[in-house]
Amino acid sequence: MIAELRVPVIVAPMAGGVSTPELVAEVVRAGGFGFLAAGYLGAEALAEQIDRAEELTGGAYGVNLFVPGTRSDADLTAYRRRIGAEASRYGVEPGAPSWDDDAYPAKLELVLARRVPVVSFTFGCPDGSTVERLHAAGAEVVVTVTTPAEARQAARVGADALCVQGADAGAHRGVFVDDGSPGGGELYGVLALLRLAAADTNLPLIAAGGLVHGADVAAVLVAGAVAAQLGTAFLGCPEAGTQAAHREALRDGTRTTALTRAFTGRPARGLANRFMTEHGPHAPAAYPNLHHLTRPVRGAAGRLGDPEAMSLWAGTTYRLAEPAPAAEVVRRLHEQARDALSRANTRLG
Repeated sequence: MIAELRVPVIVAPMAGGVSTPELVAEVVRAGGFGFLAAGYLGAEALAEQIDRAEELTGGAYGVNLFVPGTRSDADLTAYRRRIGAEASRYGVEPGAPSWDDDAYPAKLELVLARRVPVVSFTFGCPDGSTVERLHAAGAEVVVTVTTPAEARQAARVGADALCVQGADAGAHRGVFVDDGSPGGGELYGVLALLRLAAADTNLPLIAAGGLVHGADVAAVLVAGAVAAQLGTAFLGCPEAGTQAAHREALRDGTRTTALTRAFTGRPARGLANRFMTEHGPHAPAAYPNLHHLTRPVRGAAGRLGDPEAMSLWAGTTYRLAEPAPAAEVVRRLHEQARDALSRANTRLG
């Protein structure tokens, strides 16, 4: 399905309310493809989104699942104190820093029962038996990878395609195992990772990370991708569930981006703000414990329209994204990509 798109543009799954069935549907209507984000949703809420996506797209959509990792043994005492002070500042109580599996088993059974046509995985690699079950249900399986070693592992379990995520991507890095370093592991640019993944596997590759313009789409297609997956480019769309303060920070365009684990315990790229600066250096590698711990603070900041304690996820090139309805964004990306390829052909003679 993905390798045969009329427009090789995919709207990325963006957890936390940004991805909506309406956003996916508008991208599909314009010739692209899109993923619902199952992360942080319960199975019942995901089922409702699947129903809506089925209605709006006629079955041309995918669902992204978070693969649960192992429990962290990090000492959270000091960080709990820090977030306790933040919570007091916003008049809320900090969350319980518990570990959970994001209801992964229940959501996996749901996508199998609903015969979702494309299922992608982030934060880890599904086991071979899971891939076999999905294939038996008629699904294509996509695995998000951030290194050549992850690409090889995903190929071994039978993935149909790889989403190759470069380090410029906004939001969480999809590393299989977080090594505790600032980026959670070795950092690759998307073009370098595309070439390395292509050398190690013969799977279709979807490129992601810092892509906001049609020339970016053209570049990754020339480098061997079958499609480009974009998230930041769609944050300003009216169909997206992006919070108002997040939209305003993107429009302002004055903030740098940085990788941080301050909000969730997992490395993620977002617009730099006070919370990241003050707490990032002290945040342990403990996901999703920190996600639950900081969630009331982030929620309160969002309700107040205060961007200084929100997780303002965005890729490095966010300033170049132009807000517009999703279908218009796809059309613009398509036209820009065609123009970029034409100019490159002229230049090459």
